[in-house]
Amino acid sequence: MAVFSSNMAGKTRRPMRVMVVEDDAVLGLALEDALTREEFAEVTVCATAASSLQKLREESYDAVVLDVHLADDHEGWEIAELVDALGDKEIRIVFQTGAPRDIPEHIRSLGPVLSKPYDPQELIAALKQSAKPGLLSRLRRS
Repeated sequence: MAVFSSNMAGKTRRPMRVMVVEDDAVLGLALEDALTREEFAEVTVCATAASSLQKLREESYDAVVLDVHLADDHEGWEIAELVDALGDKEIRIVFQTGAPRDIPEHIRSLGPVLSKPYDPQELIAALKQSAKPGLLSRLRRS
């Protein structure tokens, strides 16, 4: 089960553990800094698809922020498809890209798309939104 922070009135739900998949080291550090200042409990930055998949095998996350075009010739949405397919828990997926039109339509439905460059507050707002139910959660409701 995903761990979320909430205020006493129950107005805000914020993912506590966030993975940022970003191959631009400066942008990765800037996003890590912005999320840390916003008091997300843990922010992990991965520069490649391979390192992010390894981290996903080892640990659980409440949200994944994915660069769509990675330098290691992988597409960030491949990771999103895997997270979505395995998703018993509700992991928030947020895409970030300089070319939003390159994202296939069926992938866009997995989470919000932020067009680079964007204000880190847009990412924080996207992470505070409720995640869509995972595959197993959707099947249980049927």
